[in-house]
Amino acid sequence: MTRLLAYESNDITELLQQPPEHRDADWLKDALQQAVMLELATLPPYLCGMWSIENPDEDSDVFDALKEVVFDEMSHLGLVGNLLTTIGGTPRLADENVVPKYPGPLPGGVRPGLSVSLGGLTRESLDMFSRMEQPEEPISLVGRSPRITIGGFYAAVLEAFRGHADLITGARQLTRNMAHHGAGNNVVAITSFPQVEAAIKVIREQGEGTSASPENPYPGAVGELAHFYVFREILHGRKLIRVSENPARWDFEGDEIRMPRTLPMGRVPKGGWGAGNSAVPDPETRKLLDSFNQSYSSMLRALEQAWRTDLPAKAKELLNKAVSQMFTLQEPARALMRRPLPGGGGKTYGPEFRYVDT
Repeated sequence: MTRLLAYESNDITELLQQPPEHRDADWLKDALQQAVMLELATLPPYLCGMWSIENPDEDSDVFDALKEVVFDEMSHLGLVGNLLTTIGGTPRLADENVVPKYPGPLPGGVRPGLSVSLGGLTRESLDMFSRMEQPEEPISLVGRSPRITIGGFYAAVLEAFRGHADLITGARQLTRNMAHHGAGNNVVAITSFPQVEAAIKVIREQGEGTSASPENPYPGAVGELAHFYVFREILHGRKLIRVSENPARWDFEGDEIRMPRTLPMGRVPKGGWGAGNSAVPDPETRKLLDSFNQSYSSMLRALEQAWRTDLPAKAKELLNKAVSQMFTLQEPARALMRRPLPGGGGKTYGPEFRYVDT
C-alpha cells in the first residue's frame, strides 16, 4: 500500500531505512513519487534567482548558467515521471499535499537542517542552491555532506529497479526533444532497465558531477559544470579550474565572475505574502500574485494529466500546454519583483508558487 503524501515529511528517510529485500513495487512507487516532489521543489527557488537578474543580456553568463540548470531540472522531472509511470504509478503534482512549501525543508527528509526559501539571487541563495545539490563526496574543497543526499537516494532507487526490472512496462511515457540544452536533456521513454540506468545517471551526474570531475557529463556547452559547482562558482566569484593533475584537484582560481545586478526580491514568508506578520499586499499586487499562482497551478494540472492519459496525442498536447505555461510565468514574476514591499527596506515582492484549486 502506498503512503499518504505530505510534502513536509521524512518519507525518503523512512524508505531508505527499509532493508533492500523489502524494496518492492510499492516501495519504488513511493520513492519515485518522492523523487517527483524533490525535482519539483528545486525549480521555484532556481527560477526566482534567475528571474531576479535585472539585465539578462548584460549578465548573460550567469543568467545562461542558471537557465541551463533550470532546463536540466525540468528534464529530470520528466524522466522521474516516466520512471514512475513505467512501473504502473501516476505522478501526483496538482495536490496541496504535494507541492513545495516555502520556506521549509526539502521533501522526505533529504538534506536535514536545510531550509529552502524563495527570494532573489544573492550569495546566501547561491549557498542554499549548492547545498541542495551537494554531492556525497564533492570534488575539491567542500566538507563532507549530510548523510541523506539526493544522489544517495537515487542510487537506492536504481538498485531497487535492478532487482525488479520486470516491473518496467513502458506505459504512459512522455517524450520531448531538449537536446539543444544538453546531450542528456531529452525526456525519453523508459522501456527497459538500461534506460532506467541511463536516466538516473543523467539526473545524478548533472546535479553532482562524477567522482572524478566537477564537469557535467551531458553539457549544453563544452566545459559546463554540474549544478553544485555552477552555484559555487558564482558564489565564489571565480571560475573553477583544475590546479593540479596528480592528484587531480580543482579550485576557484579562474577568471572572475561578476555578481549580477538583481531585482531585490525579498524572501516569501510561510503561507505567502500577507501571512503571519508580513504586510498585506495592495489589491493590484494581490491580483498579480493570484494570477501567477493560478497559472502555476494550471501548469501542474496539465502536466499531471499528461501522465494520466493513455492517448499519446492527448499526452503530447497537455505536455506542450504545461511547457508553454511555464514560460509565461516569467513576465508576472518579474513584474512582482518590481513592486516594493511596504516597509520592506528596499525589498520587493516576488512569486509565491502556491497551489490553488480551480
